[in-house]
Amino acid sequence: MDDCRKLLADGIGALNLSVNEQQIEQLLAFIKLIEKWNKAYNLTAIKSKQEMVRLHLLDSLTVIPYLEGQRIIDIGTGAGLPGIPLAICLPHLAFTLLDSNAKKTRFVQQVVLELKLENVQIYHSRVEDFQPEQLFSTVLTRAFAELSDIVESTRHLLAGNGSLLAMKGRCTESELAQVNAKKTVIPIQIPGVEVERHLVCMRLNQ
Repeated sequence: MDDCRKLLADGIGALNLSVNEQQIEQLLAFIKLIEKWNKAYNLTAIKSKQEMVRLHLLDSLTVIPYLEGQRIIDIGTGAGLPGIPLAICLPHLAFTLLDSNAKKTRFVQQVVLELKLENVQIYHSRVEDFQPEQLFSTVLTRAFAELSDIVESTRHLLAGNGSLLAMKGRCTESELAQVNAKKTVIPIQIPGVEVERHLVCMRLNQ
């Protein structure tokens, strides 16, 4: 794991993030758990731990500067991405991880137990059916759906002044035009990865 540790440390440095040694250990332990459970639970198509560092960990951490408020929900979290890496690096924030796949939420629950993450709650539910007691300051999705579908299915979770963040690959003008909201498209660079990534930041209640 030494090469993974260096990749991760270099990537965190390139992103200009403040992450301590314990958090780096937790991030690497998370990768090990994905690798261990992947055969039975089909969590990710990525098999190489180095690629997991780049495309799971560093990709997740690129959104840290854009998170708002104290309560964050990760919609369609799958194997816990981006929610788990964010929760490890931001222990002062409260994260809710939501997915409709019971196998994947069982895996994420195990991750939370093994890594002793006290700032994470996990729910097995369709996003349309999820009715939280308290709304969220940031709603976050990663490769979840078309923007208009994301807005439609998550609007009820967002606090009045909150922000909806959609992590996308390419984002076409026609897809953006279908969303009637104040929006900003931010190009995202993942350290060591030559792929097109964008973060679409939307405010639905302004």
